[in-house]
Parts: sequence; structure tokens; C-alpha cells
Amino acid sequence: MPTAKTTKPIAKKAKAAPKKVAAKKTAPVAVAPAEHKLRIRVCAYEHKILDLSVKQIMDTAARFDAVVVGPVPLPTEIKRWTVNRSTFVHKDAREQFEMRIHKRLIDILNPLPKVIEALTNLNLPSGVTIDVKMV
Repeated sequence: MPTAKTTKPIAKKAKAAPKKVAAKKTAPVAVAPAEHKLRIRVCAYEHKILDLSVKQIMDTAARFDAVVVGPVPLPTEIKRWTVNRSTFVHKDAREQFEMRIHKRLIDILNPLPKVIEALTNLNLPSGVTIDVKMV
């Protein structure tokens, strides 16, 4: 005669509590002073005038022994327009125009007040746009 199997309820294992890890003691780290940057972005329609202006800025910064990074050429922004030559008829006759904006980026690391003053008094040609930021 077959015997009936008795089933025992399976006891669930208790999850072990996560082990606490002791925090490692480290030596205090000396925090370096924050590095300031004078970021100059120069834009112009003509690349020759732009390069002359950048050279003038670099010479001014070098005169005061400033650390200069750049000039970094940024992508040229090209704006294009297509216009009908005629006002009413001749739709196929069109003119195309484009305007190129050349850009350069110069960083001056830890500038002295003398450098900033010399750059503000700089006389640059017309058609050159300068954006100066302290980063």
C-alpha cells in the first residue's frame, strides 16, 4: 500500500542585514584656488581684419606676461538668401547672396587687472565685434 507523502512547509531563509562598512579616514585635501579665465570671442565679416585684431589682442596680453590659450577658430556662420531678380515674372531668374561671419576664441588664464585695463583701452578696426566674459 502506498504511503502518503507528507509535505513540510519550506521555511524561508531570513535575509542577512547588509554589512556596514566603516568609513575610511583620509587626509584632508588642499583645495586649489579657483582658476579665473577671461574668455574673449571675436567676430568679423572679413577674416583678414579678424586675424589682425586677434594678433593685436595677443600682443597686448603677451606684453603683460599673461597666459594665453588660443586663438581657437570657431565654425564660420554662413547666412544665405535667394531672391528673385524680377518682381513679377521670370521666376527662374534668381540671385543668391551669402554672408560669412568668422569667429575666434581666446582665453586668458588668471588675468591681472593691468591686462583687463589694457584690453578695454584697445583700439580695434570697425566691423570687429568682441564679447568678453569672466569664466
